[in-house]
Amino acid sequence: MQGGFTVPTGMERTYIAAEDHYSLFYRELRRQLQANGMRLVDDPTESNATLSIHIDRTDQRVLSVSARNVPTEYEVYYSIEYSVDSGEESLLTRQFITQTRDYTYDETLVLGKAHEEQLLREAIVNDLVRIVLKQLGTM
Repeated sequence: MQGGFTVPTGMERTYIAAEDHYSLFYRELRRQLQANGMRLVDDPTESNATLSIHIDRTDQRVLSVSARNVPTEYEVYYSIEYSVDSGEESLLTRQFITQTRDYTYDETLVLGKAHEEQLLREAIVNDLVRIVLKQLGTM
């Protein structure tokens, strides 16, 4: 997204409040914000805005099973909820987004399917970060 993102007014020094600093979404969001010129601070007292990640969860669910009751198709999903505040002022109310992808499963290709699931999860995260950056860019 580099080049098309302008740091929103009031977010010159931003703190990201999140429970999980190691999630795929948190790490990619942080990387993209910094790559696009946003100054991220580690101390909320040094910030003029806080981007709060309220929900950051991913999982998978079975979509279909074979006649032998073996899963044949899964859906990977990633859900986030975030908001942006500056002091007592809300710059962006809570936004909830879920992205999904599905894939077929073959029990004889377990390692390859695990890798495919991870790639799908990473693609979803990239989409989510792009959506968040676009939303922040319109503030």
